[in-house]
Amino acid sequence: MLAKRIIPCLDVKDGRVVKGVSFVNLRDAGDPVENAIFYDEQGADELVFLDITASHEKRNIILDVVERTANDVFMPLTVGGGIGALDDIRQLLKSGCDKVSVNTSAVRDPYFVSRAAEKFGSQCIVVAIDAKRVTKEMTFTEEEKWFNDKSLKDVLLGDSAGWAISTHGGRKMKRIDALQWAKKMEELGAGEILLTSMDRDGTKDGYDIELTKAISEAVSIPVIASGGAGNLEHLYEGLVLGKADAVLAASIFHYREYTIKEAKEYLKEKGVVVRL
Repeated sequence: MLAKRIIPCLDVKDGRVVKGVSFVNLRDAGDPVENAIFYDEQGADELVFLDITASHEKRNIILDVVERTANDVFMPLTVGGGIGALDDIRQLLKSGCDKVSVNTSAVRDPYFVSRAAEKFGSQCIVVAIDAKRVTKEMTFTEEEKWFNDKSLKDVLLGDSAGWAISTHGGRKMKRIDALQWAKKMEELGAGEILLTSMDRDGTKDGYDIELTKAISEAVSIPVIASGGAGNLEHLYEGLVLGKADAVLAASIFHYREYTIKEAKEYLKEKGVVVRL
């Protein structure tokens, strides 16, 4: 049985780690490389950098962060945020990251995922899915150009859809069924799904287990659960009840509420296979 993974996530803005709530009231939280070294020493299985500056003009900043991190830590590194072209992926991989995470670019053009997987290999293409439970009050933004593509029609929301997907931090909802989208992304070449519940994100009430389990059972590629981790029991629930292959968390590790070691020892005691 493959070991389950614990993955801290760092928001990086202008070359510094920041902390905040929904990208508001951001506070400086140190050098990303120093944070990465800390988590590496703690035994994290992987690390995610989310580039929240995410603009072409400032791309060189995150490239420098990735290069400095790759020189000092040896755990796999994933970078997401503002990746809109194959050249963005090429530059990040050349700088030393192992995987890239794409969301908006995949929603804008699903075949971007297949082109990226063909060029660089599925193993380094992570598709981030920000899912929100569908409600009657939900409003959707403009439709994508590909919505008339017959080969992609099966991903559009139906009457029985449980979750829609969003871009721009949950602010723009799309008429896309999260479950069908995950299956289509696997079909087009994604090697992993980073699944965030927008309903749970920042609440510390635990992962959306129903959503996580549904996606995990629908695809054969690894699923990373994200959004809502508030304690160690939540990590266990995401991995065991939600059937995720990995759990991503931010604040519980950043604010030193728990260490990676404590999390792994807790999970091991509960019978979860982890790397200690």
